[in-house]
Amino acid sequence: MLTDIKSLRPAAPILIGAAVMISLSMGIRQSLGLVMPSLTRDIALSVSEFTLAVSVQNLAWGALQPFAGALVVRLGFRPVMLTGAALYCAGLLLLAAAQGLLGVTIGAGVLIGVALSCTAAAIATAVAARAVPERTRSFVLGCITGAGSLGALVSAPVGQLLSVSFGWRAEVLGFFALAVAMLPAAWFAGRVDGIALPRSVAAERIEASAMTALQTAMGSLPFCVMAGAYFVCGLQLLFITTHLPSYLEICGMDPMLSGEALAVIACFNVLGSVFFGWAGGRWNKQALLGLIYTLRSLGLCVYFMLPPTPLSTLLFAAVMGFLWLGVSPLIAGSVVEMFGLRWQAMIQGIAFMSHQVGSFVGVLGSGLLFDWLGSYDLAWKLIVAMGLTAGVAQLSFALGRPLPPRLATS
Repeated sequence: MLTDIKSLRPAAPILIGAAVMISLSMGIRQSLGLVMPSLTRDIALSVSEFTLAVSVQNLAWGALQPFAGALVVRLGFRPVMLTGAALYCAGLLLLAAAQGLLGVTIGAGVLIGVALSCTAAAIATAVAARAVPERTRSFVLGCITGAGSLGALVSAPVGQLLSVSFGWRAEVLGFFALAVAMLPAAWFAGRVDGIALPRSVAAERIEASAMTALQTAMGSLPFCVMAGAYFVCGLQLLFITTHLPSYLEICGMDPMLSGEALAVIACFNVLGSVFFGWAGGRWNKQALLGLIYTLRSLGLCVYFMLPPTPLSTLLFAAVMGFLWLGVSPLIAGSVVEMFGLRWQAMIQGIAFMSHQVGSFVGVLGSGLLFDWLGSYDLAWKLIVAMGLTAGVAQLSFALGRPLPPRLATS
């Protein structure tokens, strides 16, 4: 392992750039739920209206992710990532100046959603997969994914502190100051454009065009099952990041607890992502995905069945954090195994569309149920039931029908 890590030194600037970029783009986005309680009071929005904006963000991200993945093949990673970083900064500035639903929807929804399709997990893991050899790929994908929450270790507590001291607009401007660092990070990660793709005779048939790659992916049953179960991942994660702060406020918890919980999630996500990246190089990636969905659903069930306390909330955050983005290196690695490197970002983006539809349902659906019933009881019960169903289905399929031989050995 030490020899393998030393072999990564030539790719270090690329990997560090990708890690910083995903850390900031994902970390800030995970912290946006902290803005909801004070923003909705200040500009007279309902919870469902704010969650509509976040839902637009997730739909824009998911719908445009395959196109961003296809663009990196045509234009290169660097211009796509730099454009995304600039749009992210613009979205935060517009959100900070918002006076109503339109400004929140365009800033936090449309602009940040488009930016995420160019800077978040699918693009960052595609950069990392291109930059490293196969023997270290799964481990490196786990490390890059883990970096996706390091930004929240800074943005969540700092954002909460700014909000308590100066208001939510200062909190969003603090996020903007962090987001500016995405521009140089994207520039360094863009060095991956100079690395030639390894060739594989078996993969040539799906590397010819985007349409051929898309048809091959949609005709693969293992891929379709994986993409379908990915819906639940988005459902669960966005429910937590968007609605946990509101839930804790309703329960009378300290306002700082939600920021602390998101920071704990971010910290343990690093450990979980690295672990599942390492595990994906040794065991069945599809079965590990099913295990994550199942354990995450059980954790949600136990936490919401009991009255929340500071200790139970932080323990819940630790468990969820460990299971948070471990799915990303497993899905990215599975896509490379099945379809090769050239169209990885696009095909992974197709799966991610399912994830983002789940995010839309988890955010907006939970907000509507809360406005209708005055509690989150029905929302979390439905999310647990769907999570257990998806976890068992993914596990059963993975163990019953393992992946066919690799289409690519790159």
